[in-house]
Amino acid sequence: MAARRMPTNFPDVARPLGGPDSRMPTGARATLVVGLIYLFLVGVSSLEAGIKIMGADTQERLFSAVSNPIAGLCVGILGTVLVQSSSASTSVIVGLVASGALGVDQAVPMIMGANIGTTVTNTLVSLGHVRQSAEFRRAFAAATVHDFFNVLAVLILLPVELIFRPISGIAKWVSELLVGSGGTEWKSPVKKWVKEPVGWLKDLWDQLGASGNVKGALMVGTGLIIILLALALVTKNMRALVADRIERSLNAILGKAGGLVALVVGMLVTIAVQSSSITTSILIPLSAAGVLTLRNAYPVTLGANVGTTVTALLAALAASSPDALTIALTHTTFNVAGILLLYVLPFAREVPVSAATLMADLAVRRRVLAVCYVVVLFIVAPLLGVAILR
Repeated sequence: MAARRMPTNFPDVARPLGGPDSRMPTGARATLVVGLIYLFLVGVSSLEAGIKIMGADTQERLFSAVSNPIAGLCVGILGTVLVQSSSASTSVIVGLVASGALGVDQAVPMIMGANIGTTVTNTLVSLGHVRQSAEFRRAFAAATVHDFFNVLAVLILLPVELIFRPISGIAKWVSELLVGSGGTEWKSPVKKWVKEPVGWLKDLWDQLGASGNVKGALMVGTGLIIILLALALVTKNMRALVADRIERSLNAILGKAGGLVALVVGMLVTIAVQSSSITTSILIPLSAAGVLTLRNAYPVTLGANVGTTVTALLAALAASSPDALTIALTHTTFNVAGILLLYVLPFAREVPVSAATLMADLAVRRRVLAVCYVVVLFIVAPLLGVAILR
């Protein structure tokens, strides 16, 4: 089947990806992106430094709730929903592991929770089609297939991980091959590059009279602000740089039967724009219009799952702890394992698709169910999990 041209009547999909400042020269924008990535690494290192300044006692009080793996899973969901970015939340988790505030075992459920939390964005986007039944059915199915895949992956792999540790074990093995064991620090060249700006931040708070836990909290807060701001600006500018390429890539997918090609394109687009939420949200209006089928959209979302792990790997480069690299690799390993279990295996491939189709049919008949679904899955259930298991 010949590739079909992407419709141009989706203002949130095509032209405005570059935004009002899309006329900035490509070279200047690319340079800006490099600078913002450096700023992001400074933020991760600042977060790590702040947690270390606060000391072991404060760390234990702050993160005692995540000693329970289900509570950790719920914290990962809530944190990602709050910042609307799994890239941001997993980068923070990497920083916490690097500082020693979190162990790898504690962080694994949080990473899995971030995978679930990141799907809220495209699900919310699908609600914009609620007034048109046919469009809403297609849009809601395309959004929730990502939800169901990630939830099923967690339901299967979290118990296996808690008992046998295969995912973190593979990640630790790869990490040790690359940088050595977790008992010693490794000399990351990126760590050296960001050391001086982090030192400036420490000196700034010293000059303002901050010390002890207050200084540590200010370093953590500064790091979080830098991470969120830098990632937001990186995403915005990368969208502008690759807007046309995204359109061509998605059009190419429409001419094929999905599968590996769609998965790879989803991964590459997500790496390019540094946001799985953007990749998956682009698919919603296309699915709503019937341009993209549910089965063709499905593998694109899986590729986005893998592509979004690059940010955590990048964050690990700003840390000197092998455990930080281990947890970043755990994120990648988890997403690849989920694809192998729920997509490569033919009998499992249809499960998320069938569940999403059923949910969409129910949502069309009772619109309020769609809202309840979003609120319960992404807010109520995680809050109850943290409250009960804390």
